[in-house]
Amino acid sequence: MLNNLNSIANQASKLINLATRKNIKTKTKLLTITSGKGGVGKSTFTANLSYLLSAKGLKVVVIDADIGLANMQVLFDIKPKFTMFDYLDGTCKLKEAVVATKYKNIHLIAGKTGHEYASKTNSFVFTKVIDDTLALNYFDIILVDTGAGLNRYVREFLSISDHVLALTTTDPSALTDVYSLMKMLSSQKEKLLLCFNHTKNYQIGETISGSLIKLAQKNRLNKDFMVEYIGNVSTSSNIATTARLRKLFAKEFDDDEITKQMKVITNYILRHIM
Repeated sequence: MLNNLNSIANQASKLINLATRKNIKTKTKLLTITSGKGGVGKSTFTANLSYLLSAKGLKVVVIDADIGLANMQVLFDIKPKFTMFDYLDGTCKLKEAVVATKYKNIHLIAGKTGHEYASKTNSFVFTKVIDDTLALNYFDIILVDTGAGLNRYVREFLSISDHVLALTTTDPSALTDVYSLMKMLSSQKEKLLLCFNHTKNYQIGETISGSLIKLAQKNRLNKDFMVEYIGNVSTSSNIATTARLRKLFAKEFDDDEITKQMKVITNYILRHIM
């Protein structure tokens, strides 16, 4: 009985939280980038996407929501004094946790490597970071870089985002994970944007996306749920090289094919989300 009451209370708390956040009036758009499987290059993808959006004159803030890891501060080559967890713990104000990077118009709300936040899992505590950043009404877009898998942290960030982009590869286990993501989101969202990483060409991603959509139809997922393929990024040694140097390939290799492919994805986001 006690467990049932606790479960009901937790669900009620979440519903109240979600209802309250609908009242936030802001120009800022929210895009959550996820993968299911780890190791598909999601953080590198997100960092370079932020650069290309900023190059269009947009003010971008990246939230490192990979709980327990902190890849973004490495990619942006900064050492933030405060993190998302410091803000949630009341150690600092939000504006102190929002750190300017060396790239114009890009800010970061960092994570913390090895940090455990188990005491905060009974409510939508991470929603506060999103909502308070939206309420600043300063940024044009928030990019949330989730962790791998579909744990409770990832599910929270997905549940509060109107726009979700899944990054995958052609690896069978990655495709299995992205299909699991599709099944989960089909009852909650209207659309999932899908990108392929380390994929030779646009057509391969398009073909596999079509197969995933047919599988969803066969298994009778929500018929109103859309999966929209918006582009691919090829394999390139320049990606690994710039990452090791803590630089962004979209800036260092502006004319490279991978940057051109990222620009296609960026332009789609600008047309359909902003």
